[in-house]
Amino acid sequence: MSEANLFALDQEDAAAETAAPEISISAKSLSVFYGTKQALFGVNLDIPRHIVMAMIGPSGCGKSTFIRCINRMNDVIPGCRVEGSITVEGQDVYDRELDVVQLRAKVGMVFQKPNPFPKSIFDNIAYGPRIHGMADSKSDLDAIVESSLRAAALWDEVKDRLKEPGTSLSGGQQQRLCIARAIAVNPDVLLMDEPCSALDPIATALIEELIEELRARLTIVIVTHNMQQAARVSQMTAFFHLGVMVETDSTENMFTQPQDERTRGYITGRFG
Repeated sequence: MSEANLFALDQEDAAAETAAPEISISAKSLSVFYGTKQALFGVNLDIPRHIVMAMIGPSGCGKSTFIRCINRMNDVIPGCRVEGSITVEGQDVYDRELDVVQLRAKVGMVFQKPNPFPKSIFDNIAYGPRIHGMADSKSDLDAIVESSLRAAALWDEVKDRLKEPGTSLSGGQQQRLCIARAIAVNPDVLLMDEPCSALDPIATALIEELIEELRARLTIVIVTHNMQQAARVSQMTAFFHLGVMVETDSTENMFTQPQDERTRGYITGRFG
């Protein structure tokens, strides 16, 4: 290969390394009201694809409100009003033509307390693929269930118990079952609202390992009060305070050299 061609390839590689990351979730001037109370104030935030974005801040600061906008969970709250815009993979989440059921398939959610359906382990995972017509046969469904449980690092623990109720599992296993249920429909985004707060340290470590593995195929947004956890699992962090997104940066920068005094105060424990 000629020197000119080699130089051109080097230039292309350098450009690729410095190119802006692809954006998975983008919020523009996002404000949320519950009746007359404003919960979010003009949030602007871009979340790149295939990273873990941690949301930190004191209780009631707007973290959970923000992630519930991403899959329109706020729709079920009477009197809730959303202004501004939010897109997921380029799709306007609040487009009147959007099918919310399809949106929630693409944007899975795992809650603070594990909430398996009152069904068997198998049917917990199979529920989403069935209603979305993702399996043409029983063997297809079996394969989806197995691959989802394997992806959630749960298959070896439950492969001989698939007919047992999901509620028969331990708390940590139930949370991994809920993660497997969410990823069974091939979402683009996984939202996690304090997913480890009700778990013991061993179960928490398993969930954190799982988060690291899943980000290769998903964009993950995690709300956590545990700043050590945010530092361990995320690549970017956003700090919320009193409904305002104060600051966002790489997790390393946020925890070592925050730019805003409020962020510094929260991270060093002066309030929160």
